[in-house]
Amino acid sequence: MSRNHIAVIGAGSWGTALSMVLADNNHNVMLYSKEKKHVEEINEQRTNKDFLPGITIPEKIVATNNVEEALNGTDIVLLVVPTKAIRSVCQQIKNIISKPITIIHASKGIEPGSFKRISEMIVEEVPQNLLGDVVVLSGPSHAEEVSLQQPTTVTSASSNMDAAAMVQRLFMNNYFRVYTNPDVIGVELGGAIKNIIALGAGVSHGLGYGDNAKAALITRGLAEIKRLGAAMGAKKQTFSGLTGVGDLIVTCTSVHSRNFRAGKLIGQGRNFEEVENELGMVVEGIRTTEAAYHLAKSLHVEMPITDAIYNVLFNGKDPKEAVDDLMIRVGKDEANS
Repeated sequence: MSRNHIAVIGAGSWGTALSMVLADNNHNVMLYSKEKKHVEEINEQRTNKDFLPGITIPEKIVATNNVEEALNGTDIVLLVVPTKAIRSVCQQIKNIISKPITIIHASKGIEPGSFKRISEMIVEEVPQNLLGDVVVLSGPSHAEEVSLQQPTTVTSASSNMDAAAMVQRLFMNNYFRVYTNPDVIGVELGGAIKNIIALGAGVSHGLGYGDNAKAALITRGLAEIKRLGAAMGAKKQTFSGLTGVGDLIVTCTSVHSRNFRAGKLIGQGRNFEEVENELGMVVEGIRTTEAAYHLAKSLHVEMPITDAIYNVLFNGKDPKEAVDDLMIRVGKDEANS
């Protein structure tokens, strides 16, 4: 495999873990963080304790808080920042680069107001003459496990399958397996909406409910994702794969999931502002809930679990009352709902 110089924008847990995969594959990685203390820690101590405690970061990874330095000499950029930061980061990038670059993004969310997926936001912000291909990297993957080189499988999605295959080659190794998929809409949507269902699973856990309730949320949550996906032009089979049911399972059942942990705290009576402050990280499912709720209404797509989470987060509805209302809805035929 040829060695590439890759700029990774975002030194949180996932950005750091993906940088480690690339470094293990013998690529040169420049990892950008806006926080000087994180940059100094990574470069001097080879750790990132705030996001991946107990992990040693390879010497091949060099951290910087200078975007121009990160982008210098690269034609591949990996974005691993919260959805709300995508536009501002792209605006920085376009003012620095002078040749077309491939942008890979590993973020998961939908923009409130515009209802744009992340790849659409990138295309809007980076001029066509500076943008090569956009590739989505998504799937059931906790940073904590990837950084320990535990077996993980994800999906590389792009409208250009050559670009998807290029990203597959960049990342794939003996612990990190990558499949390709041309369904960008389905891959991005599955990765975004599963965070809402994970919030619901956490709320259920926080209320003291057990596995029966969690299984129901996962299964009926997948039905909601499929309905919205169909309305947006995604391929149905995508949601039976890694970025659909795979990502849904791992995010709804693991203690590593910040959306599950956030939901648990909300189920115990906290509001979402308190939860984000306590976790110290962005909980993408909260912002995505707002976007998906209004998107579904605009498309006339029924999403009762999303509605319930929205009402708990933004209208102050009691979590137990929200669950009760879900349970007593009019009876339906499973095959047609």
